[in-house]
Amino acid sequence: MDASGAPLVLLAAGGTGGHLFPAEALADALHKRDVTIDLATDHRAAHFKFPARAVHVVPSATVRGRDPLSLMRTATLLAVGTAKAWSLVRRIRPGVVVGFGGYPTVPPLLAASLRGVPTVLHEQNSVMGRANRFLVPRVTAIATGFRVLKNLNPDWQSKVTFTGNPVRPQVIAVAATNYSAANPKQNLLVFGGSQGARVMAEIVPPAIGRLSADLRRRLSVVQQARAEDADAVRSAYGELGVEVEIAPFFSDLPTRMAAAQLVISRSGASTVAELSAIGRPAVLVPLPHALDQDQFENAGVLAESGGAIRIEQRDFTPERLALEITALLNEPARLARMAAAAKASGTTAAAERLADLVLKVARN
Repeated sequence: MDASGAPLVLLAAGGTGGHLFPAEALADALHKRDVTIDLATDHRAAHFKFPARAVHVVPSATVRGRDPLSLMRTATLLAVGTAKAWSLVRRIRPGVVVGFGGYPTVPPLLAASLRGVPTVLHEQNSVMGRANRFLVPRVTAIATGFRVLKNLNPDWQSKVTFTGNPVRPQVIAVAATNYSAANPKQNLLVFGGSQGARVMAEIVPPAIGRLSADLRRRLSVVQQARAEDADAVRSAYGELGVEVEIAPFFSDLPTRMAAAQLVISRSGASTVAELSAIGRPAVLVPLPHALDQDQFENAGVLAESGGAIRIEQRDFTPERLALEITALLNEPARLARMAAAAKASGTTAAAERLADLVLKVARN
């Protein structure tokens, strides 16, 4: 309870969009039920305007190496973070703590568990990561973003409730926008996040250069590019005579997604959830080298539904991409089927379902 007597829910999320966006969606759903929200996060979220009564920065770290020094550094930061989270939980007395995965979630959920506070862990990906596997025995309930969750010990299956991945209010606002593949201009949206924009800058413009002149005339490209790559990307499209808009970040990405005939992107859980909720066909290029291969599995779920084409980065060449774009843009009916398949696999109700679970755990 807070000072006004309203229930208090502490959300724990790392400072990236992939963790903060679903946490924001849950916060919005809980606010509608007069629930007070606090956020525990790491230093990366300092710039993010999160809808919470208070934002608490809790130290954390990710395992980035197997050498003793790296492991010791990570363990020390997690211990410091857990001690700070212990004090935070004792001071604000939340009714339940909800974590959204990754190592920044570990200190708040571990501290809550040690203090006997109910906890909910939301796994956004279709394969459970290492940090979440560490937390699973200690949490009260597990919510999943996908119907099938890999890497989960069967002993803990009784804790699992499928909710789907909560999507931002901006996504819900455009989710009803009808898809049309027959526009005179074909809108191509390209983004990759902080770990994907460079490969998109290297591969997509030369792929567009391999399209027929007729297809290039029909294209309008919106592409995320890092500041250091923007001029080169813009120049490449200019030489091709292709209409393009370049920016390092798009605050209205859901709106641009809804306006696209085809999306080329990474396959983080939030991206897949938003593509599915809005219903747009995509070429997905999973982030390689991830230990848990979560993006590969996420892309596979949407590809198996018929809503996307998955291309591993080793196969993501200008030649291959040009072939895929040509085939798709020359078959509007196929694009429409992919959009419908993506839409059928998505949901806009995940935040409400997760809110139901969170309040149920808090009551129990």
